[in-house]
Amino acid sequence: MHLAYPAVLAVLLFCTGLYGVLARRNAILVLMSVELMLNAVNLNLVAFDVWLRDALHAGQALTLFTIAIAAAEIGIGLAIVLMVYRNRGTADIDRLRDNAEPPGQDPGPGPGQDPGPGQGAGPAPGAPDAPGADQAAHEQTGKKAEATP
Repeated sequence: MHLAYPAVLAVLLFCTGLYGVLARRNAILVLMSVELMLNAVNLNLVAFDVWLRDALHAGQALTLFTIAIAAAEIGIGLAIVLMVYRNRGTADIDRLRDNAEPPGQDPGPGPGQDPGPGQGAGPAPGAPDAPGADQAAHEQTGKKAEATP
């Protein structure tokens, strides 16, 4: 068999997948298009392995790794798409981009992250452990006591 047949089929598969990634708006269809692209790569790996008559079959072994990575990618990708659909009600990629945070807004440190020196490392002002909190509480109670005879 000639090498041109599987190579042309792989190019057609890859171009179809690339078109799907660039033109589709649904996240699930984008994931399917990425799978088409990975399958085109797998077809090329196996075709060149057979054409070169490699004794170690490195192309076929690499294809097995690519299939395993593709299975993990589609599992994690579908889980993310399902969570986004559950939270937002849509899997449309353009709408997800519209709901993103503005570029100048900093959400701050996440849970469990150290805020760093001078960035809110101490207690909040007015909190019971803050310096001067007792004085502020005393002033507030004194005002309330003066207001009510």
